[in-house]
Amino acid sequence: MVPTWRRVHDGRWIQELPQADDRSHLLFPFFNEIGIISQLSGRLLESHLPDGFVLAHFTVLNHLTRLGDGRTPMSIATALQVPKTSLTHTLAGLHKAELIRFEPNPKDNRSKCVMLTDAGRQFRETAIANISQDFGGFLKDFSMDEIEAALPLLSRIRAHLDKARD
Repeated sequence: MVPTWRRVHDGRWIQELPQADDRSHLLFPFFNEIGIISQLSGRLLESHLPDGFVLAHFTVLNHLTRLGDGRTPMSIATALQVPKTSLTHTLAGLHKAELIRFEPNPKDNRSKCVMLTDAGRQFRETAIANISQDFGGFLKDFSMDEIEAALPLLSRIRAHLDKARD
């Protein structure tokens, strides 16, 4: 909200903050719904992963696919907002399964970069294909037009929250 200035009767200027939209009570339920959707969709996706894999494994593979591999564990932990120790455990599982590999960081050689393997890329694609089978029931209640219309708003919200986090 951008404040405005106005002159009062005695000639002084005072700063006024805009009045909050009287619909601000909708913000918590709005983000609450997003959180519940995240939990439910995450569990659904996780149910389609092979034994021994959890949502955190998929999330790392998806992050590296979307934004490009070659990132340090610390930058991945920051982006995913998880403790580095938790991410280290997740990366160890992905490495053991040969879904990622580590390479020296060409910028400082003290840290390492996480690289997707072909198996890691295929794992992500297979998980997406597997969960897509469950979307048939979803599409009985929601049209592709509704989904397409919601995407720009959801993308703007994500971008705003990403920017505010940094």
